Amino acid sequence: MFESVRVSSRGNPQVLVLGQFKGEKLDRVSARRDPDGSVKAAVARVEATGDVGRVVEAFPAKGEYERVVVVGLGDKDGFNATDGPGRVRTAAAAVGRRLALTKDHTIEVDLEGPLSAGRGKTGKVDAQSGGVAFGEALGILSWNYDDLRGKATTKRDLGKLSLRCPDDAFTKGMKEGLLLAEACNTARRLSQTPPNIATPEWMASECRRLARAHGMKCTVMSGKKLEDERMTGLINVGKASENKPCLIRMEYAPARLPRGAKTIVLVGKTMTYDSGGLSIKVGGGMRGMKRDKDGGCGVIGAMQAIATVIKPNCRVVALLASAENAISDEAYRPDDVITFRNGVTVEVTNTDAEGRLVMADALCWACEKEKPSAILDSATLTGGVVVALGSAFAGMWCDDDGLRAAVEAAGVATDERVWRLPHDQKYRDMMKSPIADIVNSAPVREAHPIQGAAFLSYFCDATIPWAHLDIAGTHATDKDSGPFIAGPTGFGARLIARAVQNYA
Repeated sequence: MFESVRVSSRGNPQVLVLGQFKGEKLDRVSARRDPDGSVKAAVARVEATGDVGRVVEAFPAKGEYERVVVVGLGDKDGFNATDGPGRVRTAAAAVGRRLALTKDHTIEVDLEGPLSAGRGKTGKVDAQSGGVAFGEALGILSWNYDDLRGKATTKRDLGKLSLRCPDDAFTKGMKEGLLLAEACNTARRLSQTPPNIATPEWMASECRRLARAHGMKCTVMSGKKLEDERMTGLINVGKASENKPCLIRMEYAPARLPRGAKTIVLVGKTMTYDSGGLSIKVGGGMRGMKRDKDGGCGVIGAMQAIATVIKPNCRVVALLASAENAISDEAYRPDDVITFRNGVTVEVTNTDAEGRLVMADALCWACEKEKPSAILDSATLTGGVVVALGSAFAGMWCDDDGLRAAVEAAGVATDERVWRLPHDQKYRDMMKSPIADIVNSAPVREAHPIQGAAFLSYFCDATIPWAHLDIAGTHATDKDSGPFIAGPTGFGARLIARAVQNYA
C-alpha cells in the first residue's frame, strides 16, 4: 500500500493519530492535542465505538494538522503487556489503510495517553513495545509484490509514508518494528516468487545476497558434496527435477563472540515446489505449492532480523534444505528404502511426505556438525495441523522447558502464536516399518501432524533442546486481515528472531 515507510522528523505532519478505548472519552493526555474541541466531538459520534481498529476522523478548524485520526484500541481493562501490542498492530493497520486512501504521507503518532492508562494483570504496554507493534504493522502493510506485472497492468501510484512521535521510546520502537517488518517482507517476497524463478539454486543465490548485505556467511552444499556428506534425503527427493537440490548454510556471529557462547541452529523446509512426486497431488492440490518453501523463507527472514535488530551474543546458524519434488523416471518411489547419515533407515510409503526427508538431513547435520545449544525448525509439514489448529496457531513440539518458554514468549510478543502438541513414544512407535526402521508416512491418518514430528525426532539428538514448528496453517492467508493482505504472511521471521533473542 506504500512505496516505503520510514521514521523521520522532516516536514510538517499532515495527520495526527490518537487512540481511544471502547466506550471511553478521550483521555486527558490526548485531549491536550485538541485545541478546538473537534476531536472531542468526533469521539462522541455514534460510530466512534473504540472497538479495535475502528477509525473516526476530525478536521480541526485551527492547529497544525489537516486531520486527526482517532483509532480504537478496545477495552481499557484488557489493554496490557500481553494483548496490547496485538491491538496496536491491528489499530496501526487500520490507520495505514485509511491513509492509503486519503493519500496523506506524513503522520505524527501520539498514543501516550492510552499506553499510560491501559491496565491488566500483565502490566501496561511500554512505549517501546507499542512503537515496535505500530512500526511492524505499517511496514508489513507496505509490502507489495509487483515484480512480475507487465504491460497489461497499470502501475499503481504508491505513496511514501513518514512517521514521527513525540515520545523517544515509541520512536525507537517504530524504527525497530520497521526493520522487523522488512525481514518479514523478505520472507513474503521469497514465498511469492514463482517456482520457475525460485529454484533451489535461486534460493541459494538470494541467501548469498542477503548474507553479503547484512554481514553474515553463506555456503551452499550441492552436487557431489551432497553425496560425499550422505545427504540422502535431499538427493532422493530432488533427483527427479532438473533443478538440483542443495543445503544452504547461513551463519550470523557477533564481531566478538564470547567464550562459551551458545550456538542456536535454525532449520527450514525449503521445498521450492511440491508436485507430490509419484504420489502425485490430484485435483487442485498442486496449486500454491510454491509456498512449500515457507518454513525456509521464515528462517531466512529471521536471519535478516537477527543480523539487523536482535544481534545476539551467540552464533546462529540456519540450515535450509532446498529441493523440488518433481516427477520423472529418476523419481524416488514408494517402497524405496533410504539410509540416512545417522544410520536410520526409512521406508518410503508416500513421496508426498517429502519435506521430512530433506529436513532429516539438515537435522542430522545440525546435531553432528554444529554443536548446537538448541535447534528450532520450521516447516509447512502437514495438512493435519490445519485441521487441528486452523490458522490461529502454528503447531509446536518441544519438551525442553527453557526453549519452549522462549518460543511461547516470542509468539505473544509477535502475535505469531504457537500451541504445544505432544511428543510421546506411542507416536514414535506409529512410525515403525515392517522392513526398515521407520516409514516416512504411517498408513493411518490419525495424529497426522504428530506423525511428522515423531518422524523428525529420529534425527535429533535427544540431549539437544529441540523445537519443531508446523506452520502449514499460518504461513499464508486468503483474505486481507490486520496488516496482511491475501498471500504469504512471512510467518516465523519475527517469531523465530524473538525466540533466539529470548533463548540466547
